[in-house]
Amino acid sequence: MKQALLIKLAPSKEQYDTLLQVMHRFNDACNYIAEIAYERKCANKIALQKLAYYDTREKYKLSAQLTIRAIAKVAEAYKRDKTIKPTFKPRGAVVYDQRILSWRGLQAVSILTLKGRQVIPISIGEYQEARMDERVQGQADLIYRNNTFYLSITVDTPEPARFDPVGGVLGVDLGIVNLAVDSDGENHSGEKVDRIRERRAELRTNLQKRGTKSAKRHLQKLSGREKRFHRDVNHCVSKRLVAKAKDTGRAVALEDLNGIIRQSQVTVRKAQRSRHHSWAFRQLRSFIEYKAALSGVPVILVNPRGTSHTCPVCGHNERGNRPSRNEFRCVRCGFAGPADHVAAINIAVRAAIVNQPIVACGEAEAIITISGTEAEHSYKLISFMNE
Repeated sequence: MKQALLIKLAPSKEQYDTLLQVMHRFNDACNYIAEIAYERKCANKIALQKLAYYDTREKYKLSAQLTIRAIAKVAEAYKRDKTIKPTFKPRGAVVYDQRILSWRGLQAVSILTLKGRQVIPISIGEYQEARMDERVQGQADLIYRNNTFYLSITVDTPEPARFDPVGGVLGVDLGIVNLAVDSDGENHSGEKVDRIRERRAELRTNLQKRGTKSAKRHLQKLSGREKRFHRDVNHCVSKRLVAKAKDTGRAVALEDLNGIIRQSQVTVRKAQRSRHHSWAFRQLRSFIEYKAALSGVPVILVNPRGTSHTCPVCGHNERGNRPSRNEFRCVRCGFAGPADHVAAINIAVRAAIVNQPIVACGEAEAIITISGTEAEHSYKLISFMNE
């Protein structure tokens, strides 16, 4: 598996200014090359190199390899959409390869600038250090965030063989109110995320109304904080779910929602719009999938149809089984419980059936355990998938 790592640079004041100069000059050159690519309608890197290489080197005084990387960056950007001319911000990423960047162990990096090679110290954490012994793949991007330089690199991390889930399946229902509920009944609530989102939204509104220089500085300081918080919460939730599945020898089952895309015409109440569009559901699912791959935990995707209103006891499928968002009550057998927990159980059962050998007449059997009640109950499901 390929993983992206951010390595923080710790340059001196002179090196800091030199890196900024390289960044501005490189992106100015990219904008110049983009003019040529757009005028000539040229998206081929080799052909564009013939058109722009010598003029770019002479005008912007870049080294040969930095010029080649600038041409490649423009060609990739122009290929994505040939109807518009690509533009590059002054502090956009600078692309480095092995010819113009080399590592000095875990202490420093040698990087080419307009003033020749500079050896710049790096600062890495335990997470990056544990993975830096893997072979670095391809190029590294010099990026600038919040007055700090980073190198974004790709490392090739070996994936362990996926184990046989002899312990069964851990179903996981993802949502907005509850970020994740598993088939064991453990609930990862989204209340904390909502409270923080609402508090910061109110703070941003008040600062925007004030409009002073101090308020604008405060707004800039808040920029990206909510996104980082969501990302941290999703990392913690996904790590806990994958660890539970690994420790109990189970696979992780998720709903297959690849075909479901948030659309602009989806109608929700005004009070729910911010919550709906700040939902980091896809990120959480992707975190679960890649952490499971790194831990050797199998991931099973199941058809989401009916998981929220199918009774796990009698198999009755009716929307009336879910009278409210949080409550499930089967209209046929009377079984009741938290709706998200029931959905997670259905996901686990459906995944277990997917992994069963094919049987006659489309019938399948699975044994599940429903916890969270006064006593545990085991039920035998016959032809669960026949809706």
